[in-house]
Amino acid sequence: MNPTNPPHFDALEARSPAQREAELMAALPTQVAHAKAHAPAFAASLAGVDAGGVNSRTALAQLPVIRKHELLERQRHADAPDVFGGYSALGWGAAAAERRALRVFASPGPIYEPEGAAPDYWRMARALFAAGLRAGDLVHNTFSYHFTPAGAMMESGAFALGCTVFPGGTGQTEQQVQAMAALRPAAYIGTPSFLKIILEKADELGVALPSLVKASVGGEAFPPSLRDWMLARGIDAYQSYGTADLGLIAYETAAREGLVVDEGVIVEIVRPGTGDVLADGEVGEVVVTTLNRGYPLIRFGTGDLSAVLAGHCATGRTNTRIKGWMGRADQTAKVRGMFVHPAQVAEIARRFPEVRKARLVVRGEMANDSMELRVEAQSAPDDLAERLAQALRDVTKLRGEVLLCAVGALPNDGKLIEDARSYR
Repeated sequence: MNPTNPPHFDALEARSPAQREAELMAALPTQVAHAKAHAPAFAASLAGVDAGGVNSRTALAQLPVIRKHELLERQRHADAPDVFGGYSALGWGAAAAERRALRVFASPGPIYEPEGAAPDYWRMARALFAAGLRAGDLVHNTFSYHFTPAGAMMESGAFALGCTVFPGGTGQTEQQVQAMAALRPAAYIGTPSFLKIILEKADELGVALPSLVKASVGGEAFPPSLRDWMLARGIDAYQSYGTADLGLIAYETAAREGLVVDEGVIVEIVRPGTGDVLADGEVGEVVVTTLNRGYPLIRFGTGDLSAVLAGHCATGRTNTRIKGWMGRADQTAKVRGMFVHPAQVAEIARRFPEVRKARLVVRGEMANDSMELRVEAQSAPDDLAERLAQALRDVTKLRGEVLLCAVGALPNDGKLIEDARSYR
């Protein structure tokens, strides 16, 4: 190994899976206890939980999932203890002197997020390293620097690697091209679509940007066709996946086979609308527990769909891999004036041990629609369809048909509700 160009960001990435799991589970009770002691919302929601007993994935799976809409509701509530809804251990003023927030951001909602003073607070350096960024690189950062934390998230990671950063921010495409031509950055950070716009603008202006050879992209889907388009122009771009609440969740490597989970989080894939953990390979909602003591979110539902990939990364990184972003988990549909939620479909399936998987298909046109509950069932009794139809009516207050399917017949796409209506 060349010590001047190590293959990994740090030794944590090459730990044996058993060692990593043991160390994560050993850290988990301390994090739960810290959240209960310093975040009032967790003191309430986990009041009856013995933190010392939350030392396994099985125990973790018994805790409630916090979803984005609940976080927003808690922050807006008149009785909220602070602007963060009681979920943050950071703040400002005399009461938070030892846990001072460095900055505060606002994502759409608005949902407020704290930034702590620790270097690389969002742990983005790991993803940037995997994308090829190194000390001494000049980085052109086009994520927003106002309101939302994306610009600061990536900048702090670049600083941790020893990079110099040009804070390009969003918009002003022609000025972005001019700055790149003058400063000759080695790397780009931002959304992949904006990089394409910048490169096309450079072509239009007749400006060459030969220094730009690597990129870390995020914030939206990055299809292989766009990746290959950039490669053809000499730019090697890799995805990172994170949120303003959690920081880095997973990142792409040179193997280009899914995304490797970050070392500072515990990731679960759960059935949408529930906290039930799915088997590896099943598509479900990404739920994350972070070891960040400033914002100690326990079982935070991202609302994103993904699935665990088998095996480990060919680069020698041994952490779990996920497929990447596969859509949104919130599949709530309005049927004949009533909202139907994924959690309701999951509840119906949970009542029947014969049911392996369920999917509610909504058809027809708005105001003239119908529901069909499709279930995979094994050794189904003769009256199962009738009992399922009754449960569907009891739970949703709506009538629907039931279709019994063979095990394996339903798509593995994480959907509990499929809205197949015409909206013309």
